[in-house]
Amino acid sequence: MGELSLAPAKRPLKGNIEIPGDKSISHRSVIFGSLAKGTTKIENFLDGEDCLRTIHAFQAMGVEIEVDGTNVVVNSKGIDGLNEPLVPLYFGNSGTTARLMLGVLAGLPFFSMAYGDPYLTKRPMDRVVNPLRQMGAQFDGREGGSYLPISIRGKQLHSITYEMPLKSAQVKSAVLLAGLLADGETTVIEKTPTRDHTENMLRAFGADLTVAGEEIRITNKYRLVATDVVVPGDISSAAFYLAAAAIVPGSELTLKRVGLNKTRTGILDVLEQMGADLSIDNVNETGGEKFGDITVRYSKLKGIVIEGDMIPRLIDEIPIIALIASQAEGETIVRDAEELRVKETDRIAAVEDVLGTLGASISPTEDGMAIKGETPLKGGLVRSYHDHRIAMMAAIASFVSEGAVVIDDISSIQISYPTFFEHFHSIQE
Repeated sequence: MGELSLAPAKRPLKGNIEIPGDKSISHRSVIFGSLAKGTTKIENFLDGEDCLRTIHAFQAMGVEIEVDGTNVVVNSKGIDGLNEPLVPLYFGNSGTTARLMLGVLAGLPFFSMAYGDPYLTKRPMDRVVNPLRQMGAQFDGREGGSYLPISIRGKQLHSITYEMPLKSAQVKSAVLLAGLLADGETTVIEKTPTRDHTENMLRAFGADLTVAGEEIRITNKYRLVATDVVVPGDISSAAFYLAAAAIVPGSELTLKRVGLNKTRTGILDVLEQMGADLSIDNVNETGGEKFGDITVRYSKLKGIVIEGDMIPRLIDEIPIIALIASQAEGETIVRDAEELRVKETDRIAAVEDVLGTLGASISPTEDGMAIKGETPLKGGLVRSYHDHRIAMMAAIASFVSEGAVVIDDISSIQISYPTFFEHFHSIQE
């Protein structure tokens, strides 16, 4: 899929959308299902490219995994049944696969190699390699193992106490996964909470894990046991249509069965602080993960300041928040979001370029941006930066642009939201 031209919305957006499965939870369900002995059935799995990379990695180590659309069945002999992969493991564009799998591979008794596409190859891996080395892991690769490709000589790991130097659920998860395979008790100290899907799923699969205040402790005392998983809708994907309903006059959209994990709902808090008309119904829970139906109706919005502990709860939603802010009254300021610099692309620079090209007024900073609101967007040709969230942000911007928005390449959207354009067109009918 290459260039795509999208015309402005001719009428308010209306309808219900079944949001695809949460990307973070889908990755973890396959990882834990493959490490557990028995059969794990996964419903509403996100069949996007990133999550399929995690499946392929475990298939290469001998795990039987059947994929039927959004239903996945994992038949595993457990950790002891994993085999040395015959070929290097390809992680594509998936940073989650890369960083979490390094935590797993470091503690398995064999050799492996991992590589990614040109974009993933630029993303830093030393943030997980360094703590794993403290546990005795053996890596080699570009710049001493700071970047893919990386080779891993798996061995018996020992426990550590690790205080998180940055707000990253991927780093936390890599250390906890390694701790699951290590001798003794591994402790992660997290001053600012990040998404806790790993902790929830470790509990569900029977791991010896405890959380007390800022400390998360894990041992290898219990082997994981296969457990069925129902994946809620991904709030990071839902965010694009939450935004669309909030900024297109007269719109009302309901997004079904969306995950409501408190470590991920920063986007809902921001919308409410900006004055959005938002309600949540049919709240339920599965595997320690809450979900519900979110309805958003158009209303006039105002700019706010987004910073501090809020940032880890909405780091992936900042590009679409920037679009919302461009249509709100006053100025919105984002701080403490330097992690955006090392995502699929430098998302601060990408947001400035894309929305700036369309006519928005955005001033980037080292750790965020300032967006001046109620700015008319004029349309134009924009780059996607091969980043799914930038491409989807540009597509949603077309709803409120005066002219067509032309996106140079939409292929990256397959990474997290394969049905994005099916939903995009359905709410305009």
